[in-house]
Amino acid sequence: MTTHQPRPAEEAARAAQVARIIDELAHDYDDRFDRASVEAVYRDSLDRLTQTARVQGFLPVLAGRFAAQRLDARARTEGKRPHRAPTVLFVCVENAGRSQMAAALLRHYAGPAIHIHTGGSAPAGSVHPEVVHAMKEVGLSLEEEFPKPLTDDVVAAADVVVLLGCGDACPVLPGRRYEDWPVADPAHATPEQVAAIRADLDTRVRDLVAGLLPDLPLPAPVTAP
Repeated sequence: MTTHQPRPAEEAARAAQVARIIDELAHDYDDRFDRASVEAVYRDSLDRLTQTARVQGFLPVLAGRFAAQRLDARARTEGKRPHRAPTVLFVCVENAGRSQMAAALLRHYAGPAIHIHTGGSAPAGSVHPEVVHAMKEVGLSLEEEFPKPLTDDVVAAADVVVLLGCGDACPVLPGRRYEDWPVADPAHATPEQVAAIRADLDTRVRDLVAGLLPDLPLPAPVTAP
C-alpha cells in the first residue's frame, strides 16, 4: 500500500493554515503568554496528535483546540486566569471511550460551572463509534471530540483526576484529589453493554457534581435506572 505524499501546494496550504492558527492563538493569549510560548505549545500539540490521529486532514485545527485547552490549563496553574470553578480531568488509556463519555455527561450536568479536560495514556485514532452512538441516544454529541494525549499541564491544572483504567500512567501530584472508577471498557462492547457503562458513568458523574457543587441544581439523569 502506498502512502500519500503531500504535494508542494498542499504543504504550502498546510503551513499557511498552521501559521494562521498560531497567529490567532497568540492574539487570544497575548495577555498571558508570549508568542514563542504559544507557538511551542501549539507545535507540540500538533506533533503529539500527528502520531495518533487516524484522519490527518483536520489536524492543524484539532491541534489548535488541544493547544488552547493546554494554554488555559497553564494559565490557571500559573495564576494568570481566575480559578473560579473546579477543574476535573478524566483519564483512560485511549481517550476514546470512558473518559469521553464521562466528560460529555459532566458538561451536560455542570456546564461552565466545572472546567473539564480529558486525556489518554495511549490515545486512539478516533473516538469509538459505539461510544459516539450511545451518547447520541441520550442527546449528547461526541461528533467534535477527539482523543488527546495526557499532558503534564492539564494534570497540574486539575483539582480532581478521575482514573478510568489507565493504571499508573497518570502522574500523581500533591494537592489533587484522585478517584479510581472501576468502569468497564466500552471498546467493541455490545450496545447493551455500552448502555450499561453509560448508566454507570451517569451515576458516578452525578455524584461527583453533587460533591463538588452541592448547591448546583441537577437535571434528571440522562439514563433511566
